[in-house]
Amino acid sequence: MELLADVGGRPGLDCRGFCAYCYFRKVREFHPFGCSHCSPLVKGCDYCGRAIAERYVGLKSLETVAREIHTILKMSSNDPERVTISGGGDVSCYPDLVDLTELLSSLQAPIHLGYTSGKGLDDLKDAEIIISNGVNEVTFTVFATDPSLRARFMNDPTPEVSLECLEAFCKSCDVYGASVIIPGVNDGDVLRKTCDDLEEMGARGLILMRFANNVKEGLILGNKTIIKGIDSQPIESFRDMVSEMNSAYKMRVTGTPLWDPEIGSPFYIANNPEKFLPYVEKGATIITGAIAAPFLNSIFKRIAPRVNVVNTEKEIACLITIDDIKELNLSELQETVIMPGRALVHDREVEEILRSDGVYRIVRRGPEQLTVDGEMSISLARDEVLKTEIKAFNELIRLINAVGI
Repeated sequence: MELLADVGGRPGLDCRGFCAYCYFRKVREFHPFGCSHCSPLVKGCDYCGRAIAERYVGLKSLETVAREIHTILKMSSNDPERVTISGGGDVSCYPDLVDLTELLSSLQAPIHLGYTSGKGLDDLKDAEIIISNGVNEVTFTVFATDPSLRARFMNDPTPEVSLECLEAFCKSCDVYGASVIIPGVNDGDVLRKTCDDLEEMGARGLILMRFANNVKEGLILGNKTIIKGIDSQPIESFRDMVSEMNSAYKMRVTGTPLWDPEIGSPFYIANNPEKFLPYVEKGATIITGAIAAPFLNSIFKRIAPRVNVVNTEKEIACLITIDDIKELNLSELQETVIMPGRALVHDREVEEILRSDGVYRIVRRGPEQLTVDGEMSISLARDEVLKTEIKAFNELIRLINAVGI
């Protein structure tokens, strides 16, 4: 099993201040959206009303984290194969990180530092101790290896030290860098310099993250614009950039929300769906986001001619809200509708909207996810991604066959 050591923390408060591009910056009060965890009769739960905004109480004490880990281990019959330290803030800003890694080293399992930026590491010695305690994988938010850009856009008080720690991690651990790409800031020559430095340091890969700056790209928490005056990069341009960087370097470069040039994902299965999936005779409408729609159209046209795909303007399917559902053209929907499993909508409210034209439609949630984006696939092989997709699509097909027309 993989053991999660959750240290808690809040974006902007337990990470030495918001990065300029942070998804959680400028979040306002919002009403619960509804989700798959909600009661059928009540819209709103802890997940869609609090957790999606990372509204934790704060960082947990070392004693609390240790007690939670002990409880998990007592309830499991298997020893952990890997331990991941994660939280809502920046893991490097957890004041007891060194002591926690020392505690976890007794489990004799490799330790993975979840998303960190190094902003909390003020001394290279801290990184060296963490490494000696068994940390062998680190996901490190780089943004750029230009210290001045890190200071300005990441609110990093000691950018030079952070980059020294990054280099130390690269020498001893599997390091996957991550950079949110802001057009005109850390793309172009700056990105190439960052890639040059990461490759020289010995990083395993770099995840490029497309900057979201409007509602259709996923800003649903009242923060409609994070940085004024910045136009988002077109998705096709972003994909081309990922391919260009991947071909120019030995380290692996992937992107989110797409793509992985080495594997051909997300939706690697779209290359040959007939080989991996059964033919589907029943009909249904699949609702998805704008990015996934072309892939799903390609797949279902070849294995399920009675299935049609309808997309929202919202690009990411799991960030679809009730406002996106209201904009759909009901005449395009069949009498069976499958919506994304993680869509932020309440089932009962969706049913009311999709039946408002007098057609009684059966509405069901599909699988939690149908593919793996570059954020996850960067450390996976093609067979692992394909296995995930085959399992998810077969689950979706079984659902269509059970409730389709």
